[in-house]
Amino acid sequence: MRNFDFDLFVIGAGSGGVRAARIAASYGAKVAIAEEYRVGGTCVIRGCVPKKLLVYASRFADDFEDAKGFGWTVSETFDWPSLIRAKDKEISRLEAAYRATLQKFKVEVFAERATLVSANEVRLATSGRIVTAKTILVATGGHPNIDPKLPGVEHVITSNEAFNLKELPRRIVIAGGGYIAVEFASIFHGLGSEVTLIYRGDKFLRGFDEDLRDGLAAAMTARGIRIINGQVFTKIAKTASGLAGTITGGETLEADQIMFAIGRSPNTKNLGLEALGVHLDPVGAIVVDNASQTSVPSIYAVGDVTNRVNLTPVAIREGHAFADTLFGKKPWMVDYTTIPTAVFSTPEIGTVGYTEQEARAQYADVHIYKGSFRPMKAIVAGRDEKMLVKIVVEGATDRVVGVHVFGPDAAEIVQMAAVAVRLRACKADFDQTMALHPSAAEELVTLREKWIAPGEAAG
Repeated sequence: MRNFDFDLFVIGAGSGGVRAARIAASYGAKVAIAEEYRVGGTCVIRGCVPKKLLVYASRFADDFEDAKGFGWTVSETFDWPSLIRAKDKEISRLEAAYRATLQKFKVEVFAERATLVSANEVRLATSGRIVTAKTILVATGGHPNIDPKLPGVEHVITSNEAFNLKELPRRIVIAGGGYIAVEFASIFHGLGSEVTLIYRGDKFLRGFDEDLRDGLAAAMTARGIRIINGQVFTKIAKTASGLAGTITGGETLEADQIMFAIGRSPNTKNLGLEALGVHLDPVGAIVVDNASQTSVPSIYAVGDVTNRVNLTPVAIREGHAFADTLFGKKPWMVDYTTIPTAVFSTPEIGTVGYTEQEARAQYADVHIYKGSFRPMKAIVAGRDEKMLVKIVVEGATDRVVGVHVFGPDAAEIVQMAAVAVRLRACKADFDQTMALHPSAAEELVTLREKWIAPGEAAG
């Protein structure tokens, strides 16, 4: 039997890799992990955690404005460098916590790039050392896309750079229509920037329920964010006052920063995967089975590098399932059917399960319950923004197959609604649940009348 340096070698110390390493080590495995940048990965260092901190910061402007309706007088000033320093301090604290966890479980950390040499060997770039492992887990995540053929693309930033700008841009144009583009549009607008969002499609947030897409577009426009649909950049040039981006309609957009948030790609280049026969899909993602195993039996992969569902909690769950199955002899697989997700725009979106459109394609009979209202706080503050709560029900079984919330605290509400959806709760279960009053979430258990679409027969 061959002796290996480690039972498990993890390439990439993001959320999925760290979870897998910790759980495997807790079962007594000898584990190492390599990270060429900072422990914590995209989510902790340059993703969802710092983004949420900036979201909080961007919403204080609303809070200050609303406070006047409740009798408060507030002096409002904002300092971007102070925010970035506070963000950096919290990120450093979290990175230290991740490192402490790995140390506690005796996981050896290599602060250098690792690439695959064989099915059981990795090369450490800085030291040149070859390390052997019985099992290798690739958890290298992804990176923001840009269009390398676009003239002037060297002048754009991505979400990576947006977190560390020296100053708040007075004018920013954001290209993209997914989570990141919409969230940063709200962030920069809330902090005082003039924001334009440009997207190649006819509506942003493809794949979300149409009511949420339409509601958010209307709310962002009402707030003063300019949204340009159906166009893309054709060139970007440096000017004396900043940047000038020309779009397909011929208009030139002047800005201090132009940010691209046009999707992400898996970090699989130059890892040595292809030479070993590890199958990649057309976008470069590692192809894995339900157990996260690749076409090479000793090599596994989890998280965004597999391009399954690119969310941090999913990567964590995949890493945990991998370690439980392989090292804890407790086999289980991740269920991808009822994953709650949020868009931390302002107002925000929380959603779980089927959209109305998906449900109608899946089932013969679909019932929709929805309510739109001004939250109590908005009424007193004088803010003309509405909240939307929507429940999608399979008519034949009365089972709730989707819950969608648009408005303040939508993410918090949907996290708990996801429990009910996963447990296959029926609309009658929602109806029989006592309302918590006064709250926005009580709408989920008080909606009684089915919504009838135009042209749809009542019944």
